[in-house]
Amino acid sequence: TAGTLNLGLGVLAHLERLETQTNRSRKNLDPQTETAESALEAKIHKLRCLRDKLRAEVKERQARVKASTASVEPDQTLEVNEQEAVEGKQENMKAILQAYRFTGLSGKLTSRGVCVCISTAFEGNLLGSYFVDLVIQKPLRIHHHSIPVFIPLEEISAKYLQTNIQHFLFCLCEHLNAYAGRKYQADQLQSDFAGFLAGPLRRNSLCNLLSFTYKVEPHGQSFPFCARLLYKDLTTTLPTDVTITYQGTDALSTSWEEQRVCHENLFLTKPLHQVFTSFTRKGEKLDMSLVS
Repeated sequence: TAGTLNLGLGVLAHLERLETQTNRSRKNLDPQTETAESALEAKIHKLRCLRDKLRAEVKERQARVKASTASVEPDQTLEVNEQEAVEGKQENMKAILQAYRFTGLSGKLTSRGVCVCISTAFEGNLLGSYFVDLVIQKPLRIHHHSIPVFIPLEEISAKYLQTNIQHFLFCLCEHLNAYAGRKYQADQLQSDFAGFLAGPLRRNSLCNLLSFTYKVEPHGQSFPFCARLLYKDLTTTLPTDVTITYQGTDALSTSWEEQRVCHENLFLTKPLHQVFTSFTRKGEKLDMSLVS
């Protein structure tokens, strides 16, 4: 196309020079120049025909190029837009990891995307760590992870992974930290306050349902209480429902009922180990300041 255009421009320039020459010659016509003028006019006519032909060819080629470009550009534009979207998600992920680096969330870029590490803690105690290997493409997907099977990862992913990666990570952190906190409390009860237990501690994998029998005096002769703690909100470390009953037909006095109600309030508002620490300090006389 470029060669054709250059040729056409050369022809047009030459045509203009011939026309100028012809106009000048017309001012002083004589019999000897008539033959030369006729030859020039014939040559001009021939060049004009060539010019028109070249113009038509140029227009035809331009039309073909435009049609070809129109069929390619949408795919190219789509590829560019997708690449820009992926790069934007990578930059967004970097910013999120930078902002949350002090909250137990860290990560590193990989050839596929980013591997995020979530470190859990409870009351200043560092607990377990979990990772999620994300492939940053369209759509985002999880390549590999170490999240426990009882954490609702699929549900969280379906809600937030494609629309809000920051909220996806925040929600996952909430669930993991809450699980780690509940498990830590149950472990502490079994290891540090086993003397208060009048039987085994029963718990499920998610540690959102605990049941145990306990006494307010370790190795004492007091009547045991039966506790059932339910954590309906899986993002919290305190139970939402607490049921305390006591055993022994001779323990149906008003003081025992008051103590039972007090225990329920304690379990609803304080972590397990803090409740049993109160029993350790006060024996049957509970530290009532913990209830408020």
